[in-house]
Amino acid sequence: MKVKAIMFCLLASIASMQAQQSVPSTINTAVKIDATGTLSGKIIDSKTKDPLPYATITVKDEDKVISGSLTNENGTFNLSNLPLKNLKIEIAFIGYTKFETSVNLTKEEKNINLKTVSLEEEAKQLSEVVITKDKTAIVQKIDRKVVTVGKDLQATGATAAEIMNNIPTVSVDLQNNTVSLRGNENVKILINGKPSNLTALQALQQIPSTSIKQIELITNPSAKYNPEGMSGIINIVLNKNSMLGFNGNVNTGVVFGIVPKFNGSLDMNYKVNKFNFYSTYSLNHGKNINQGIVHWDNYNSANDYDLSFKITEFNKEHFTKLGTDYYINEKNTLSFYTLQTFNSPVFKFENGVNYYDSATTDQAQIQNSTGKSKNQTYNLAYKHIFDKEDKTLDIEANYNTDESPENSLFVDGNNTFLRKNNVTKDGKNFIGNIDFVNPINETTKIELGLESRFDETSNTFFVNDNFDADFNFERNIQSAYGNFSKQYTKWSYQVGLRLESYDVKGTFKKTGFANETFSDYIFTAYPSAFLTYNPSENNSFNFNYSRRVDRPNMHQVNKIRQWSASTIEQIGNSELKPQFTNSIEANYTRKLEKGSITAGAFVRFIKDEINQVLTSNPYEPTKQLMTFTNFDKNQEYGLELSGNYEFKKWWNVNFGIDNYFNNTKGIIEKSDGNLYEEKINANLFNSRMNHTFKVTKNFRLIWFTMYSGERRGLQFSNKDMWKTDLGTRLDLFEGKGSLSLRVNDIFKTMKSRFYSTEPANINGTFKWESQTVNINFSYRFGSGKNKALDRKQRDTNEKQGGGMF
Repeated sequence: MKVKAIMFCLLASIASMQAQQSVPSTINTAVKIDATGTLSGKIIDSKTKDPLPYATITVKDEDKVISGSLTNENGTFNLSNLPLKNLKIEIAFIGYTKFETSVNLTKEEKNINLKTVSLEEEAKQLSEVVITKDKTAIVQKIDRKVVTVGKDLQATGATAAEIMNNIPTVSVDLQNNTVSLRGNENVKILINGKPSNLTALQALQQIPSTSIKQIELITNPSAKYNPEGMSGIINIVLNKNSMLGFNGNVNTGVVFGIVPKFNGSLDMNYKVNKFNFYSTYSLNHGKNINQGIVHWDNYNSANDYDLSFKITEFNKEHFTKLGTDYYINEKNTLSFYTLQTFNSPVFKFENGVNYYDSATTDQAQIQNSTGKSKNQTYNLAYKHIFDKEDKTLDIEANYNTDESPENSLFVDGNNTFLRKNNVTKDGKNFIGNIDFVNPINETTKIELGLESRFDETSNTFFVNDNFDADFNFERNIQSAYGNFSKQYTKWSYQVGLRLESYDVKGTFKKTGFANETFSDYIFTAYPSAFLTYNPSENNSFNFNYSRRVDRPNMHQVNKIRQWSASTIEQIGNSELKPQFTNSIEANYTRKLEKGSITAGAFVRFIKDEINQVLTSNPYEPTKQLMTFTNFDKNQEYGLELSGNYEFKKWWNVNFGIDNYFNNTKGIIEKSDGNLYEEKINANLFNSRMNHTFKVTKNFRLIWFTMYSGERRGLQFSNKDMWKTDLGTRLDLFEGKGSLSLRVNDIFKTMKSRFYSTEPANINGTFKWESQTVNINFSYRFGSGKNKALDRKQRDTNEKQGGGMF
């Protein structure tokens, strides 16, 4: 509670200072008394006719700046409260020649529309491939929160996984390889708007931090997105190389924990005439060591025990991306890329049981596993731009395969052979989509799309070279969506509807048991609605609603064992039902002179929530079973506050606090072996703050702190945890290179502590390599003429429809 009070007081002080800074300066007060004019328009590239988002519009009265703004995603802008007089207008965008003009606002002509302004691309040579801002910026848009990654955030770690833990409302849990948004793990991870068969953490660990341009938190996605993921979507937007000629980026780093780990990547790009070729190679090489202990009490008084475990995993993971874009002409683009991931993990799981009853023999088990996993993706896309501005057609096909074999040998504490397991996991995934965008006029737009998705996974389990079990899982999803959006002077809205046909079937075979089959077919509608009100340039209100679903995945329904210890193992539950969620949220964003602040609130109504539970084991009575079940009803609601503020030119802060509440009801097994209905009211508090101190132009210090409060569950609850990090970053070679050093979890306080009272009194602690020293070096090379044409406009992820989501 003391930590909560300190955080609330500190953030209240920040909010107060921000409110003071938001008061207009006295210089402009006199000007704004009779300011009644407006200025609007649209900024585009003169050659490609593409809109230019975030172009700068500056309004001057003689030589004094009196107002200004940035263009939005479709290149438009609208300035209000301008004085009725002759004004000078300057429009600028990096890599383009500045445009200057004058307007004369009068009582007779108060509202002037510049219509479409075309900017000419500069002919000068630029030496840098990617321009990264010093400070991270957080912007609330109509359907997402966009975090533009700055050098301060890049210095927090070498990979996307390490960056995520420094962003408000997002948490990466290394103990169970999960990513959560707003305290919930039902989140979808996209990379440039594309899904992957990899786990969320695997995908995040492959991406170098220096390759990330933006991270989009889409907590209430619109109808054009796939409705999976109760808490929403985290979309990682990578830097796009738009330079002619040959250029690239090299990153390398070492993490010193219990043992050193290496990571490195090389990005290269060659753009000439109508072709753009690009490639990426990265390597993650090293050993991770995690350990913990679980105490069981009052479950069976004669056999109370401590279960200790140690997990050692060595990974040598190679990631490669190869692709090309062919610009057929100004209206048509054909693109292809492939992702190839190869890993040779070596896994050791040591667990032992120490019984309190001296008459009971202690147990020990060691699992040694090897395997060569492979994940491959092939993507083909075509884009057509119509003569009508912003009218586009996207056609895309994505095929993915995944192979994850496991060969395990189990021995006891004396190295005596117990058994051998061989597991094969093969998955295939195809997604095809068509997306059409048609602006009816400058303020009205419709979006239409179709998607076909096919998933197939097979899993076979052998014990001592003899067949034990087999599981096959097939899923067929067909969908169509439509969105209609309208913008007024201060108001804008968007309504949408997605229709989906969901067909799934599976077969489970196990020696000694009857074959099991299951199937399900659901036809469902997923509506969404957004409303935004901008009373002024500095204030924005957003309200939205969407319906979403969490369908049981292969891991959750697969009844083949996923891991096994001496007294407990985990399998899936083929009888799981889909989980549906209705979500409503509201946000307010205030732009300040030296930053911004966003406050939000949300409520979710959840039916048949999917959760993990502990029960008796029908297959092995000597072991407990960790599996999944549906809880009946759940209501979640929460409050959030986040923002960034520049206290001084040398001191910048990003912060975020959130408080979530949930009312959960479900059925669990108690110590007597019977099932009972239980309900709880739980609370989860999180806070984090990242300070950046700019010592010199090229050298900065970073200080990060976070606190996560206790969270109760129907069966298992987690205690609070906190940590603090310190880091430095030095820019080298005129900004082309950087060297960063970071010490994570200085006081070694990060650990997971959990407990339960049913079906036993259980207390556990899990520790991982939270205290590490990270050293990273990055260098950009090559040069070329800056080209306005992006690799593909669809990579902005806001103009693409529902096909790939």
